[in-house]
Amino acid sequence: MRGRGAAQGEALTVWALWGVLALVLVVTYTRFDPADLYAVSRDGLAGGLGRALVELNFPIALVAIALVLIAVDVLPRAAWWAGGPALVLCAVTAWPGVVDPNDLDARLVNAVPAIGVCIAIALTVAAVRLTGASFAPRLPGDPVRVAVAAVVLVLSLPWLAADLGWYLPGGIFLTDEIVTEGKETLAAVHIGHHHGLDGALLVVTALVLSRAALRGRRLRSVATGYVALMLAYGAVNFAEDAWHEQLVKRGTLDWKIPSAKVPSLSPVWLVILGLTIVVFGVLSHERRAASVSGA
Repeated sequence: MRGRGAAQGEALTVWALWGVLALVLVVTYTRFDPADLYAVSRDGLAGGLGRALVELNFPIALVAIALVLIAVDVLPRAAWWAGGPALVLCAVTAWPGVVDPNDLDARLVNAVPAIGVCIAIALTVAAVRLTGASFAPRLPGDPVRVAVAAVVLVLSLPWLAADLGWYLPGGIFLTDEIVTEGKETLAAVHIGHHHGLDGALLVVTALVLSRAALRGRRLRSVATGYVALMLAYGAVNFAEDAWHEQLVKRGTLDWKIPSAKVPSLSPVWLVILGLTIVVFGVLSHERRAASVSGA
């Protein structure tokens, strides 16, 4: 490792994860007719690039906020002249109407958070040049991280297949069975992207980034809190979509987990906030324990 501060292995892993997803969305949404997908109307390459741009807004811009914090922690103070605007631009994605879950066609405003993502990538590249691309030392919670990520990814297999443009075979998961809900008649797991997969990847992202060791105490606390919120938000959205598609649509249960995609004064968001506090406490304790054992 060169220079001072933590290396950027975790950050590069996360960028690679979401970069692959964006590329897959370009290909799939280019290949398929919009009628076979969800909440899009443009076809061809324009449709594929547009859907990827919306994904750069939500949730990639939200992920980029954490990556900016991890990068500026090891960069000179002057990096905040780029990091500050990047945080603001990425946060625009949370403004009501910038991303509409019921209309996922790209619009001009979606370029704003995308610019923030580009700045975040540049900051990570600069941080890699300064500190290298290795990973943080082993932490006590790493076995739990691996186990949780494995379970989440296995349960996400239907969504991963749908992103690639096909239905997962095998009959274990409900996938291509046609289900009518209200005015919609679609396959249980329609072709294209699902917010449940965003939730799953947010969980995996939070598990990876929670390993990054930031130097500044205040910045470390902010980053830990943000990563904890990311994990809680991702977990609830992952559970909500999986529950709906694999249990409610199957007819096993009638009760649905309330939607948590948009922040609101609702019980499900109290659950997210409560889970955030718990995760923050666990991560803070783990970091303290690692510091003591390494002293």
